[in-house]
Amino acid sequence: MKILKFLTQSNNRNFQRLWWAQLISQFGDRIHQLALVGLVYERAGGSPTTLAKILAFTIIPVFLIQPFAGVFVDRWDRRLTLFLCDIFRGFLVLLIPLIFFFWNSLIPIYIIVFLVFCFSRFYMPAKMSIIPDIVKGPDLLMANSLVSTTGMIAFVLGCALGGFLIDWFGARNGFIVDAFTFFLSAGIIFFITLPQQLKKQWQQMKTEKIWEQVKEKRKSVLAEIKEGFLYLRAQKDIRFIINMLFILLAAAGSVYVTIIVFIQKSFNSVTKHLGVLAVCLGAGLFLGAMLYGRYGKKFKWYQTIFFCLILGGAMLIIFTFFVQYIQQIFLTMILAVALGLSIGPIFIASNTVVHLVSDENMRGKMFSALEIVIHLAFLAAMLISSWLSQYIGQLWVLIITGSAIFIVGIIGIVKDYKGELKFTS
Repeated sequence: MKILKFLTQSNNRNFQRLWWAQLISQFGDRIHQLALVGLVYERAGGSPTTLAKILAFTIIPVFLIQPFAGVFVDRWDRRLTLFLCDIFRGFLVLLIPLIFFFWNSLIPIYIIVFLVFCFSRFYMPAKMSIIPDIVKGPDLLMANSLVSTTGMIAFVLGCALGGFLIDWFGARNGFIVDAFTFFLSAGIIFFITLPQQLKKQWQQMKTEKIWEQVKEKRKSVLAEIKEGFLYLRAQKDIRFIINMLFILLAAAGSVYVTIIVFIQKSFNSVTKHLGVLAVCLGAGLFLGAMLYGRYGKKFKWYQTIFFCLILGGAMLIIFTFFVQYIQQIFLTMILAVALGLSIGPIFIASNTVVHLVSDENMRGKMFSALEIVIHLAFLAAMLISSWLSQYIGQLWVLIITGSAIFIVGIIGIVKDYKGELKFTS
């Protein structure tokens, strides 16, 4: 009820718009994700290496674009950045169904996917950086819980509909739905209004001489990137968050491609069972986010992260054994919910720490740095695990990954990290 009250208050109207825009856009993203899985199955027979390749093109922009994205997000109007990113991504995604008719090769789709995620590199730090601009400080934990919750709801709805949509109507229709959600999200973001003080700051930037502005940016972009990493090194709690997210996203990368093929083979379906289990995982993530948003202040944030790693590792191992040997969909669905519930609070705690520790003019750089680190972990682990699964099998890749997460959590609890930020959640 507390979360619902926060979301419906009239003074949080701008956050409501951001919340709805994210819900709609991420709903489309989940359908887009399943459409890519369906596309690979149609064109390459569900090959883990082909799936890893196409997903690699969603991650490569992190290393090419992200270092600069954070700098410019801190300079630009964040609302306008979000709006334009949605518009451009919508038009690009619409090109994918056309390619189905004219090319059998996946290369043009690789290029479009790459371009879509280039714009996403600006979208993510802009979205996370705008939250403190439209939400009061005491409400940041609640706002971050709702942002995470949005992703969980979108994950559940997108997977629930997307799995059956792709199974019944083919992959190309998924991309059309995704493009529509981008345009709808852009329309909602357009009506977000920022505080007058921020408007004056951006208006002042616009009234400066164009040449002086370009000249200054040319001089300082690399300097600001360096400044961001120096600032990062000086913040113990943010360094800790990066280390934990590196481990978690490396595990996610190891699991992602492997578990998709693992489930397809175990239940002999392309996206139907995958969609159902993704819904259950998303429901667990949603429940974990809701519970942590409500009760998180009662626990130390770093202890929460370690405890969730222990639970998440254990649940991944149990889930893997059930899919391999029991293959009972109802029990597997329950385990998927439990897995999501175990790891959901980690992201909320992490984002809140970064918001509270970072200066206003450093938030974009901090979230960009986080994106670079976690995507590097995800990409490297995904490529290694997709290759390794050909030799030791998907089962052992998943068990080894779960065991590694579990051990990291145990070590963290035993060492008892002491954070510099003196708040509980």
